[in-house]
Amino acid sequence: MAHENPVEAARRGVRPVLRRRFYVRAGTAPVAEGHAVRLDDKPVLTPARRVLAAPAPAPALAAAIAAEWDSQREVIDPGKMPLTRLANVIIDGVAERPPPVAAEIAKYLESDLLLYRAANPQGLVERERRHWDPVLAWGAEALGARFQPTVGVTHVAQPEEALKAAEAAIPADPWRLGALHSVTTLTGSALLALALAYRRLSVEEAWDAANVDEDWNMEQWGRDELALERRSFRFAELEAAATVLRCLAG
Repeated sequence: MAHENPVEAARRGVRPVLRRRFYVRAGTAPVAEGHAVRLDDKPVLTPARRVLAAPAPAPALAAAIAAEWDSQREVIDPGKMPLTRLANVIIDGVAERPPPVAAEIAKYLESDLLLYRAANPQGLVERERRHWDPVLAWGAEALGARFQPTVGVTHVAQPEEALKAAEAAIPADPWRLGALHSVTTLTGSALLALALAYRRLSVEEAWDAANVDEDWNMEQWGRDELALERRSFRFAELEAAATVLRCLAG
């Protein structure tokens, strides 16, 4: 049986058996890597055996990761530790090869969620416009990226100038890059991710914008409990990414 990649396991918090809590308290300490998370003054390691540490400019981020460990009770449940999972992915994956991660975010810009609009019903059309148009306007004004939305799902090539301007706003440092990638994949929109990173949107606003169509459908056809559970998990991941962006904001 093939073994799962440890970085991907960290991303989803997949572990066959939950370990019992073995420490009294979680804290942080300065190290060469920045600010390390420590359990009873012993370092925490990532799945790839690197030190779990936030970068030097972000002691608050290390404290937030440590708080996740401190909040565990009888067992350590990675599914309830989205910030730790994201930190593991950044340290073990993104920091090793930032360019492919940035390229994947840029790829989303070519067919971003905000660019493909419903033709009807009118209520949904207006709701998309209300949530999405201000983000496009911000991108044009703040980034110089003027995208062209369309109706329907047929691919429309975006202006090269818009793509390059938006790509230039993608951060280079692994932590902000990893957080931006997480938001992009969670929302289906690099533009929403950039708006969150540059504090044009709050977490709640980004989430509402990303789920306009799904929320509309649930209002029309009813709510699915399993879908709501998945959404809760994804929202926690979005909040974790927003915490990274907030702690590292310039």
